[in-house]
Amino acid sequence: TGTVVTFKPDLEIFKEPGMTFDFNTLSNRFREMAFLNAGLHICLKDERTGKKTDFQYSNGVAEFVAYLNESKKAIHNEVIYFRGEKDQVDVEVALQWNDSYSESIYCYANNINTHEGGTHLAGFRRALTRTLKKYADELGLPAKEKVEITGDDFREGLTAIISVKVMEPQFEGQTKTKLGNTYIRGVVDAAVYESVEDYLNEYPATAKKILEKAISARRAREAARKARELTRRKSALESTSLPGKLADCSNRDPAQSELFIV
Repeated sequence: TGTVVTFKPDLEIFKEPGMTFDFNTLSNRFREMAFLNAGLHICLKDERTGKKTDFQYSNGVAEFVAYLNESKKAIHNEVIYFRGEKDQVDVEVALQWNDSYSESIYCYANNINTHEGGTHLAGFRRALTRTLKKYADELGLPAKEKVEITGDDFREGLTAIISVKVMEPQFEGQTKTKLGNTYIRGVVDAAVYESVEDYLNEYPATAKKILEKAISARRAREAARKARELTRRKSALESTSLPGKLADCSNRDPAQSELFIV
């Protein structure tokens, strides 16, 4: 039972190399679709070469995050996953931190990869920062460690998938790479805030590792900022850096100053 759909591209429109189907391109897209729809079975067969592959993931986006983190060292073993529905919007989020220094957040709306982000990404980032900041403040960590943790610090080393199913999605532009529905921000914000807060309270050991990673990121950013400031000279006339024991002298009185033009 079911529906069989067959199509053949029109050669007058799809010129070469448009007619050459790439197995790896199709494979990546079908794998993505199988991850985003838990339990969906997709079989890809290339009758030109006999190559065949199957995709089916019972844990959906949670397995997607684990797949993306395969080559990295996760700082907590379990992938954080939650799903919720509000105002006819289905929200699925999976996240896991690793020991890398960059964030990898992929967001989807109705299985479309919105790589330019949009309101669902904005809601996720806002809620994640709010929740982790609140948890850190309750533990007194920023004051204790004498650091001010920001959203960028919390997201360092984060791999996350945000998938929303929307009844009437509005995209900014024809490429459908940025979600524009304004109410989605609030829906995702509420879902993420509540679920992450519950998780942090339930697993304090994991929460501690996440916060330690953020504090470490903040210290590294601060050290990098200070190093940049030291290497930049305050004036165009100062071309060489002074050794540590010496300091720049400045005077606004022309009678006390000299300028050598060589």
